[in-house]
Amino acid sequence: MGILEAIRERIVFFDGGMGSLLQARGLGPGELPETWNILHPEVLREVHRDYLNAGCDVLTTNTFGANGLKYRSACPGLAHVSHTSDYTVKEIVTAAVENAKAAVEEAGRGYIALDLGPTGKLLKPLGDLGFEEAYELYKEVVLAGAAAGADFVHIETMSDGYETKAAILAAKENCQLPVTATMTFDAKGKLLTGGDVYSAVALLEGLGVDALGINCGLGPIQMKGILAEMLTAASIPVIVNPNAGLPRSEGGKTVYDIDADEFAAVMEEIVRMGANAVGGCCGTTPEHIQKVVNRCAGLPQKYPEKKHRCVISSFAHAVEIGREPVLIGERINPTGKSKFKQALREHNLDYILREGVVQQDNGAHVLDVNVGLPEIDEPSMMEEVVRELQSIVDLPLQIDTSDVNAMERAMRIYNGKPLINSVNGKEESMRAVFPLVKKYGGVVVALALDESGIPETADGRIAIAKKIYERAAEYGIEPEDILIDSLCLTVSSDSKGALTTLETVRRVREELGGGTILGVSNISFGLPQREIINAAFFTMALQNGLSAAIINPNSEAMMRAYYSFRALADMDAQCGDYIRIYGGQTAGLGATLPKGGSAMGGAGGVAGGQGASSGAGTGTGGPEGGAGQGAGGMMSLGDSILKGLKDGAQKAVTSLLETKDALTIINEEMIPALDTVGKGFEKGTIFLPQLLMSAEAAKSAFEIIKERMAKSGQVQEKKGKIILATVKGDIHDIGKNIVKVLLENYSYDVIDLGKDVPPELVVETAVAQKAPLVGLSALMTTTVPSMEETIRRLRVDAPWVKVMVGGAVLTEDYAKTIGADQYCKDAMASVNYAESLNFTF
Repeated sequence: MGILEAIRERIVFFDGGMGSLLQARGLGPGELPETWNILHPEVLREVHRDYLNAGCDVLTTNTFGANGLKYRSACPGLAHVSHTSDYTVKEIVTAAVENAKAAVEEAGRGYIALDLGPTGKLLKPLGDLGFEEAYELYKEVVLAGAAAGADFVHIETMSDGYETKAAILAAKENCQLPVTATMTFDAKGKLLTGGDVYSAVALLEGLGVDALGINCGLGPIQMKGILAEMLTAASIPVIVNPNAGLPRSEGGKTVYDIDADEFAAVMEEIVRMGANAVGGCCGTTPEHIQKVVNRCAGLPQKYPEKKHRCVISSFAHAVEIGREPVLIGERINPTGKSKFKQALREHNLDYILREGVVQQDNGAHVLDVNVGLPEIDEPSMMEEVVRELQSIVDLPLQIDTSDVNAMERAMRIYNGKPLINSVNGKEESMRAVFPLVKKYGGVVVALALDESGIPETADGRIAIAKKIYERAAEYGIEPEDILIDSLCLTVSSDSKGALTTLETVRRVREELGGGTILGVSNISFGLPQREIINAAFFTMALQNGLSAAIINPNSEAMMRAYYSFRALADMDAQCGDYIRIYGGQTAGLGATLPKGGSAMGGAGGVAGGQGASSGAGTGTGGPEGGAGQGAGGMMSLGDSILKGLKDGAQKAVTSLLETKDALTIINEEMIPALDTVGKGFEKGTIFLPQLLMSAEAAKSAFEIIKERMAKSGQVQEKKGKIILATVKGDIHDIGKNIVKVLLENYSYDVIDLGKDVPPELVVETAVAQKAPLVGLSALMTTTVPSMEETIRRLRVDAPWVKVMVGGAVLTEDYAKTIGADQYCKDAMASVNYAESLNFTF
């Protein structure tokens, strides 16, 4: 019986922590745990054996940190990465699987999970690791582990959905084993990069993992709320592997605050809630697992039911199509837009990105992305625009193209579960598009046309819709992941065309139970005052059950129709949104458009999740002008920083330098904007990708300012030197790199010692530079002793130094026990602490 069959029949038990057990058996500070697979195989086999004897079903291999960034790699294209071990990835992984197999063979039972952990790098454009580079790192581990005999691939402790996607694709494209994935959330239910539970579920299910869940970061008590959300969204088995509570240091060793009995008691609650597989992570031992097995082995398995929801997602949040009407901004589309065509030809990404920002501000829930022009390389442009857009806006994107190559390239690097526009009833189209939707996940727009063209009747279009549903099912695509576009043609050439479209919309919903989508502005081509027709038709379509519409969100008439319909259709409690937006305004076409639409409560997220509902539709976009103007003018420096627009920030600062001196711009324009972004990040209204892109925009403006200051002889006073380092044995430098970017924006002189830094180097640098502040980072339990040792040495040789620490395994109390002056839960907390010290040279 395979692991998937076992989990369908009963509760499955994973093993527990590894690093702390190896520490207890002699693993030294900074020593690489994976090397023990080769150096001390008898120890690994003993640990695995202890877990099997405790009753666990699944052994995770000791390969959490085994990748080409840490060990020698045979992957082409990764020759530039640095390695800290003479062992190859294949040697480490093969030995790890063999150790687990030996324990399984001795026990006569057990499954071997090939364990894949995070690389420790942020992916581009936020970090310096390319998506395909991450893919290659995971591919190397998967190939070695599958060849060695692992039973399934288990991706764990992932705090970034984008990196998780690279790992999942590497697993599914390079072996035939089942794939499971568990994410690490903070106490607020957020990933490091800002995603929530619903976006994680949408991404993982879309990519076709066999089970998903939560591990690390939190104890079982703190995970219960996150699990409750996950169970409302997930249609596949859920895994829960918590830490043994919260960590602290005792005698140079990391210990946790929940003993085996309390851990097992809470895990029983978690199983009764609906978790399908349970185990432990940091701090848990065979005793913890044994007591969990004793309490939970006889409990009934609550295998999840299909939720049958139409869900897409961005990196930040998932949105459900069908609960309420959703709006897709149509402005990133060259049809009928001469300025946009010019921007594409000139590779003016700033113009395109500003179109996205303006539409989000004006109330779009999804952004359509169409960059098709005959004279440009559409696949390359589509990939680039999707990558850049998803780094500055948190809305889901609709990948809108008839070029299958462009479609796949965009889907591959999309950070979430996308909307795909489109497929149709032609056999050629379905054969090309459906495999991509199945592989990468997504909701697909299906046009009601086939080899015979567009039927003139609703009956004909319904027949094509049924055919598309049937063919999609053959590829394993559920009806809820299809939106039928009933197709609206201009009413000026077919007076009955609008009525046929509306009838089809109604019948898809009532007869087929499906979702629908329309490119609304198509109805008015060739007519004057197109907004009038568009708004009226939009309202009629909503009344007939339209799920999603591509419209111009910069159009006052369209947005008024939308908010009015929601108020009249009992979708806006006590007309709250309508009053908030239009209360106090004077009626008339000159009223101001609503701002901040992406956070409006009107279009609900999945199961009450964060963010607005979203949807998509085919369509060719609205007119160039009219009431809804796009991103024509130049943004201010502050707005460019807030939105993360580097080109805009450079243009704005260049203009400002004509009338203001450099230091005034820094103090009155840049720092206030960064403060606003920082406060939004702390409140949870701005996510890490947006924080970093804002910092990059500020940095790009600052480079221009520095050049001007150098020419004029002006000098900007630095606030002081800060040393940053990821401690010995740890290659995970995401947190440290984020802190560096922000501190530099606040004019600190940052000395970055990199990763895997020995204590003596930190101390030597602090003494030589007379630095007043040192920041230390650690992600892994096994490397915290290195952090404690570094702090101890600093206290002896550099007693004046303040030390701030951060990392996934740390808490405020833990930081105090190892002698740190300040625990910083995130990058902004590091900036705030540095600012509070108020030091200079």
